[in-house]
Amino acid sequence: MGNFGLSLEEEKSRLIEFGRFAQKNAQRRGTKAATFDFLGFTHYCSKSRDGRFRVKRKTSRKKFRKKLKEVRAYIKANRDMSVKAMIAKINQILIGYYHYYGITDNSKSLENFRHQVRRSLFYWINRRSQKRSYTWEGFTEMLKVYPIAPPRIYVSVYA
Repeated sequence: MGNFGLSLEEEKSRLIEFGRFAQKNAQRRGTKAATFDFLGFTHYCSKSRDGRFRVKRKTSRKKFRKKLKEVRAYIKANRDMSVKAMIAKINQILIGYYHYYGITDNSKSLENFRHQVRRSLFYWINRRSQKRSYTWEGFTEMLKVYPIAPPRIYVSVYA
């Protein structure tokens, strides 16, 4: 890397055992296999359905929480909007999130993000007046009229 004028940041860099045998070696030692975060994803060793080694990716916990905090702040600040307009804007945010994080093996994190956004929306819509606007059943009925964008995998790593 020195040939290109680059250097490693010592605090951010580390060597980890990663690859086909990392999980077996970690089990033998009685520890968990190492993971690393890169570009908003946590990369970890796993197996495919047919038992072969695969590197899988899921949304980094840090990035998940940060984006969820932003969405919750948006909902809180704009809870006086009409439900139709608020859900339209939330769908734009969600679709952008899905476009970046919608990668093979990350559907569980996407669904969890959508669920957390729904919970936050339910909470803040019910805080718009002195009385409770919706029960959870009524809220799900309202979402049938103004649906929240479902998660989708946009990038297949293995195709």
